Amino acid sequence: MHRIGFIVPPRFQLMSLAALTVFEIANMPPTGRCYDVHLLSEHGGPVESSGGMTLQTEAFGNPGFDTLIVGSITEMKMPSSGATMIAFVKEAARVSRRITSICSGAFVLAEAGLLDGRRATMHWAHAAEFRARFPNVVTEEDRIFVNDGPIWTSAGMTAGIDLALALLDNDLGPDTAKMVARLLVMNQRRLGGQKQHSALLDMTPKSDRIEAVLAHIRRNLRNPLTVEELADVANLSPRQFSRAFVAETGQSPAKAVEQLRLEAARFMIEQGRHTINVVAQETGFADRERMRRAFLRTFGVPADFLRRSARREAVAGG
Repeated sequence: MHRIGFIVPPRFQLMSLAALTVFEIANMPPTGRCYDVHLLSEHGGPVESSGGMTLQTEAFGNPGFDTLIVGSITEMKMPSSGATMIAFVKEAARVSRRITSICSGAFVLAEAGLLDGRRATMHWAHAAEFRARFPNVVTEEDRIFVNDGPIWTSAGMTAGIDLALALLDNDLGPDTAKMVARLLVMNQRRLGGQKQHSALLDMTPKSDRIEAVLAHIRRNLRNPLTVEELADVANLSPRQFSRAFVAETGQSPAKAVEQLRLEAARFMIEQGRHTINVVAQETGFADRERMRRAFLRTFGVPADFLRRSARREAVAGG
């Protein structure tokens, strides 16, 4: 039985509790009860969220949890009342197997000194302040989650679900993690190295015709995807289509195609199920060298570097 302590900070954000659903589902048949979850606060009793709802908690006590999770906070600077929470996190770090945070909960771990010299992530909106306040932490703001030894940190609050699935994978294996992800109706399991921003989210179009083009691109990444082909999907002339596409997405059709190919290729590479050559073919780069140049332009490193990083992260998590 894995004991999980979830710290509920004052004025916590409700969405950070979503990660606990992963452990709730993992306790259902066929796996049976594997996790014992405790909601913790300084004094116990009801704790009010930033949205006005309250959550019943138990007071800090024995810090010897298998996993301690710090929920998302709304005040980045610790109030004087946070000293007890910081002390509890420090004590737990000495006796617990792993310490984790969701979103801005990373500020609590940093205040406790647990992130000094380590890699960490949090919501991109807090990254500049975090980096300024904690220069001894290697801040990686564009990551879904980061695992550095016994310390795990995650990005925005939905990324807490991805982090929880990674912890589940670490505990019970990938098959159980996949089963839980399916029951949560997740479109895909995001790996730690994935970007916080989706290329599609950055290109949200205004019209159905451009939306249809983006859907066509995603379904047909292996194809050449010429402007003429995409213009036919939009039922426009190539010149009209190019103007409309740039106006609605802020990018040229060629740049958008490359961004979506890169996003798909990075996901496949970090999953590690296919060779670099197969990834290049499946995502429309045609050959390894063309994909390597695109990765260098966008990420500053070649594709095989990201694969090695993903493998090192998996070993560290094991």
